[in-house]
Amino acid sequence: MNTPRRVEHQLTDKGYVPVYTTAVVEQPWGDYTATDHEVWATLFKRQREILPGRASKEFLAQQEVMGMSADRIPKFDDLNPVLRKATGWELIGVEGLLPELTFFEHLANRRFPVTWWIRKPDQLDYLSEPDLFHDLFGHVPLLMNPVFADYMAAYGRGGVKAHGIGPEALVNLTRLYWYTVEFGLIKEDDGLRIYGSGIVSSKSESIHCLESKAPNRIGFDLERIMRTRYRIDTFQKTYFVIDSYEQLMEATGPDFTPIYERLGQVDSFPAGSVQPGDQVFNRGTGEGWLDDGDV
Repeated sequence: MNTPRRVEHQLTDKGYVPVYTTAVVEQPWGDYTATDHEVWATLFKRQREILPGRASKEFLAQQEVMGMSADRIPKFDDLNPVLRKATGWELIGVEGLLPELTFFEHLANRRFPVTWWIRKPDQLDYLSEPDLFHDLFGHVPLLMNPVFADYMAAYGRGGVKAHGIGPEALVNLTRLYWYTVEFGLIKEDDGLRIYGSGIVSSKSESIHCLESKAPNRIGFDLERIMRTRYRIDTFQKTYFVIDSYEQLMEATGPDFTPIYERLGQVDSFPAGSVQPGDQVFNRGTGEGWLDDGDV
């Protein structure tokens, strides 16, 4: 079998430009180098040292159930039987970033795309795109939770629908994914905890999101989130806090079409704003915030 391509963003004079691919590939596990496994081990150990007391109990527990460890890069073929039995999801290998509609269709059919390649040793602390560590370590454990798994499938179906409605609807829906699946916090009995994959796969943001005074931490509100811009180049200015995974699932119940229509008549919110009516867990100091760059 030929090794699949490693499709990465391209660096240009205007910064990194996304490059998309639709191919579904077999994980070339036998082609991983000793360096690849070492990068996985380094990142895995580092995150597992700092996440207890910071990550949600469900995330940590399900990662244990799946049998992920620092020993080696996990095989998708080993994880899939466990995942299918728990929630009907399966992992598929991809070469890099997927076009939106392709991504939504996979989620809607309970297929989670995992980039087959892992970052290089000089990229341990930052990568501008998803790689195997982000996808597998950060996203997959919560797919073992039936409620969160249902939320992800519902999001995929909603994405297919939004894609047919138009670009503004997609903007609103993308913000929901960003502030929940990627950068969400959850309120547990002993305090705020992390469940978003973009945080649990990042050492620095795992600490910053809970312990820094700079960001806002605000209670979950569907339309508030769908109006809020975000950052792709630095720590988030605002994190939204859910009460439970059931809250996420319930939020996907209504038809979003009238929501998109309402949001089309109003302005979006800056990433760091606090609005009247917000449930504020922490009003950020704004220390270190950049004045531009909200998406």
